[in-house]
Amino acid sequence: MKKVYLLILILISVYNNMYSQNNYVRERVESYKKVTLNADLSWLSENDKKIVPIIIEVAQIMDELFWKQNYGDKNELLSKISDEYEKQFAVINYGPWDELNDEKPFVQGFGSKPACANFYPKEMTKEDFEKIKDPLKSSPYSIIVKKDGEYKVLPYSAAYGKELKKASELLKKASELAEDSGLKKYLSLRADALVTDNYQPSDFAWMEMKNNTVDFVVGPIENYTDKLFGLKTSFEAYVLVKDIEWSRKLEKFAAFLPQLQKGLPVDDKYKQEEAGSESDLNAYDAYYYAGDCNSGSKTIAINLPNDEEVQLKKGSRRLQLKNIMKAKFDNIMSPIADLIITPEQRKYVKFNAFFENTMFHEVAHGLGIKNTINGAGTVRDALKEQYSGLEEGKADILGLYLVTKLYEMGELKEGEVMDNYVTFLAGIFRSCRFGAASAHGKANMVRFYFFQENGAFTRNSDGTYSVNFDKMKEAVKLSSQQILKLQGDGDYAGTKALIVKDGYIKEELKKDLDRINSAGIPLDVTFLQGVEYLKF
Repeated sequence: MKKVYLLILILISVYNNMYSQNNYVRERVESYKKVTLNADLSWLSENDKKIVPIIIEVAQIMDELFWKQNYGDKNELLSKISDEYEKQFAVINYGPWDELNDEKPFVQGFGSKPACANFYPKEMTKEDFEKIKDPLKSSPYSIIVKKDGEYKVLPYSAAYGKELKKASELLKKASELAEDSGLKKYLSLRADALVTDNYQPSDFAWMEMKNNTVDFVVGPIENYTDKLFGLKTSFEAYVLVKDIEWSRKLEKFAAFLPQLQKGLPVDDKYKQEEAGSESDLNAYDAYYYAGDCNSGSKTIAINLPNDEEVQLKKGSRRLQLKNIMKAKFDNIMSPIADLIITPEQRKYVKFNAFFENTMFHEVAHGLGIKNTINGAGTVRDALKEQYSGLEEGKADILGLYLVTKLYEMGELKEGEVMDNYVTFLAGIFRSCRFGAASAHGKANMVRFYFFQENGAFTRNSDGTYSVNFDKMKEAVKLSSQQILKLQGDGDYAGTKALIVKDGYIKEELKKDLDRINSAGIPLDVTFLQGVEYLKF
């Protein structure tokens, strides 16, 4: 009788766990607001209309490749899942790990997400990596495999040869249709890069494009998924169309970059580099996301290329994805502000301020220093896997510093600095919901606690927050100094200590985030997209 009773208890426990898990997954799926990426593109030239479906097809190949990098066989995973919500959630996350909840597994039978993703063998240690003699082991465009008991380096062009060959052929076809000479050159060189792993020429060509209407960001770009070394880049793609009117508003700010670099609040040795003179700012509407940028939280702005040599010679391009920003502001930022910001300051939460904060976040990526001042190599190499978290923190805080300076210079006139400060504070709560596995989320947690320690805001008795203007302004300056010095010194230990100390959600912040979640405010957006949503 006792055995029967014990068996019943076990079955009840299993049922309750399954019910709880299914309920969690359903809630997580429903926390993503569906947004349709559609548009009337009838104003494009006939050739541009033909290009868009071709580059969407290339983007879909990038999607397949990111599945392989992040998890493995997409179809094999989805075939194992019977629950429809669980299947939808796996598609959102490109695997069985919740990207916006510290990469916790949500599919039965899976443990923690490997730090190596699919870039390295699961059993490979850092010591094993150091013993590999092939210099290509550290290339952002190679993977490590184990064959016949030995570790081998495979360039992406070999590891993903079939898919990249097809993508390259499609890009060549698109380049033949391109009427803008800059776009034609870029698409052709990017097609070559996919099959040669030499991306720098196409990065330079991308920087030289000025008059194109259609844009296509494609290839292995960001290194967030490689949490073992922060070396390997993930495949992704954005199909974009320029917003001509908004882009004209932004043109003038690129001219201020040398002046802003010289005015950074640190010793000269931390700002001795000069940003390339060809940097530009433009606004776009996005019509297709694929791969890394579509996993979990959706990118709202782009600052590329990441190649430090290209940045120093040419600068970088900052692409503001206006329609995605607006979708997030309306569906997420505004409801968060109504809940978490004191009523007297809610009037300062504005879309223009959100747009500016995001724009100058991307501008700030190109400022500061790319090479350490003590011969320790690039900042990226010196800080290793801690680089992404600190770099995102730099962009956050330095972007706000730049906004402050531009208001003081009279170059920003459509609001006031308080708009940006209060909107930034509300934005911290939005980004902290992405969890500590996200470089952006981690950066915002560190920023939140720094502001808290320096009195930049007050948490009121009713659970709302108020910005203290003067203390916020001073905290922005102090934080900028701290991060720029850590980067310039290549201070790995100091960076790690900072992120370990504050790069996680502490109890009071957790309670506030729980209130936001309980209010049913979307966590992020997910897209209905593709050729069928476009009007030609």
